[in-house]
This record gives sequence, C-alpha cells and structure tokens, in this order.
Amino acid sequence: MSEYFAKINWVRENNESYIDNKYSRGHKWIFDGGQTVLASSSPHVVPLPYSIEKNVDPEEAFVASLSSCHMLFFLSIAAKNKYVVDSYVDEAVGIMEKDSDGKISMTKVTLKPHVQFSGDKKPTMEQLEKMHHQSHEQCFIANSVKTEVVTEISV
Repeated sequence: MSEYFAKINWVRENNESYIDNKYSRGHKWIFDGGQTVLASSSPHVVPLPYSIEKNVDPEEAFVASLSSCHMLFFLSIAAKNKYVVDSYVDEAVGIMEKDSDGKISMTKVTLKPHVQFSGDKKPTMEQLEKMHHQSHEQCFIANSVKTEVVTEISV
C-alpha cells in the first residue's frame, strides 16, 4: 500500500464578503516534494472573475493525470520491448456531461498520443495498439475511475 498527499490551501481575501458567493476560487495545491500549483475552479463551472482561467482546474488535472499515468506505463513498456522513444505528445480531451445516473461527471477522456521512435526497431501499428492497451490496463488512475478512457493513436 502507498499513500499520496496533497495540501489544498484557499484563503478568503479581506475585501470579499464570501456569503454573496462573489469570492475568488483561486487556491494552491502543495505537494510533498515542494511543488506548488496554482489552481482554481474551471471558468466553465464558475464564471470569471471568480475563477482564474490561467490556473489549473480539477477537471484539467483529472484529464492530465489519466494521460500522464498512461504515458508513464507506455514509456516503460516501450523500453522493455527495446523501442527507443524520442517524444510522446498527448493532446487529451475530457468530456463533462450528465452520466447515466443524471449526475454531472467526466464521462469520457480521449487520449490522443503521438509517439516518435528512432533507431532500427520501430513498432508496427498492431504492436503500438498492444502497448497502448497494456498501458491502459496497468494505469492506476484509469483503474480507479468509472470514466470511459479511449485511446486514439496517431502515427
């Protein structure tokens, strides 16, 4: 068993009455390694100026965590298979809508990885699909959510 920690820190500004619902949703995520990420609600959920568009929102972080987890397993699998990966770019997209129970949720995340290989040994499309399938099966985050996760491979 492993434990993971994040400290979430929000402080009301002196000029905000708060009870009128007109307060900043800007806050910080502080991780045990010392990294601090500026966060906010999504402007799709809480309108500007009460959200901070340039900050990371939980929905973006959810999509990023699925993509990152998938990528890390993919890189490991590729290395074990002696494929040299030069770059991995994923422009992942999450869809938030009502689910089958009528609750707003992240119903689908589409990963769109584009991987560049070098060297003499390069995977076929079939091998690439197999490695992405293995990555999905092993990803701790994908195994933890009910969201449909789809991979659209580009070459």
